[in-house]
Amino acid sequence: MTIQEEFKNEVLTLAQKVGVTPKAVHIRAMKTKWASCSSSGRLTFDKKLLDEPEEVRLKVILHELLHLKYPNHGKMFKLLLDYYLQKSIRV
Repeated sequence: MTIQEEFKNEVLTLAQKVGVTPKAVHIRAMKTKWASCSSSGRLTFDKKLLDEPEEVRLKVILHELLHLKYPNHGKMFKLLLDYYLQKSIRV
């Protein structure tokens, strides 16, 4: 299994724990951010994220997965992100 496949499995495993289903998970070079979530449910991650520690990957993945429920950075989004990070959810 390639590192990219392992990362995608990590995303899908966390998605199950959060209760969301991304339409697609892509990894490519991005210039200005770690990741993005489209309105159609497609998650795209910067390939440099694969080299980051698990804690950093976890924060970025959770952030994007929660955008599937809350497409903004409002109060509920922040509360859920804090909840999952404090819960130390792991793959």
